[in-house]
Amino acid sequence: MADQRVLITGSAGIVGTLMRPRLRRSGRVLRLLDLAAQPEASGGEDVELITASVTDPEAMAKACAGVDAVIHLGGHSRESSWEATLDVNINGTHTVLEAARAAGVPRVILASSNHSVGFRRNDEAGADGLPADSTPRPDTYYGVSKAAIEALGSLYHSRFGMDVIVIRIGSCFESPLVLGPRGLTTWLSPDDGARLFEACLSYPSPGYRLIWGVSDNTRRIYSLAEAEELGYKSLDNAETYADQLADLPAPTGVAAEYVGGPFCTAPLGAHNPL
Repeated sequence: MADQRVLITGSAGIVGTLMRPRLRRSGRVLRLLDLAAQPEASGGEDVELITASVTDPEAMAKACAGVDAVIHLGGHSRESSWEATLDVNINGTHTVLEAARAAGVPRVILASSNHSVGFRRNDEAGADGLPADSTPRPDTYYGVSKAAIEALGSLYHSRFGMDVIVIRIGSCFESPLVLGPRGLTTWLSPDDGARLFEACLSYPSPGYRLIWGVSDNTRRIYSLAEAEELGYKSLDNAETYADQLADLPAPTGVAAEYVGGPFCTAPLGAHNPL
């Protein structure tokens, strides 16, 4: 019998795909839920695949049964229409939290984003970086949805005693190169991402926490103190890619002034740049 069963929603997405091999552990079952097709288990993986939407209460109730923790990555990961954002990101997160509560799941980890505070100015960051619990200043409908799930997580902790950790992720890709120079600030390496999720899964009785999900990048403007309190230790730095980005123009204007970068000027409800 497994010692731990972890449900990951949105497991076929970018972050979920990167975390699947990195969160594999002896005695741990990964229950992987997504609407998209997922590869079958291989190489000794202990996984349970579920094809379902986070907006489906019945499916989420079944998915949360017998689970020790939920890592909620599911939802639109870019700007979409208000209707789609409300349905999937906000209502979907409520569905996940309600299913977890009803099933007695003790811990939920919610993936938020830097875009929940996208209209915070970069120069607000002090010597230790922008605090992880800075109040929301969303830059898009997507950012609004992330601010909403942060509030939902707080509610479910305060009302029901559930441990909820919200991670404001900068950007998690194989390398920061896909983001251009902005990635040198925002990158969360996949290996550091796994270290961060492991810290969130193992820290005893965290209560409600807001933390940043970034690597210890030379150019980061985000505080790591809150994540480090949970035992996170970043071992990667986007600066190792700086030479490969040296010939690209650095962000200017609004994109250089605000945490949300180009999201701050992209059209609302339209597919936005990274």
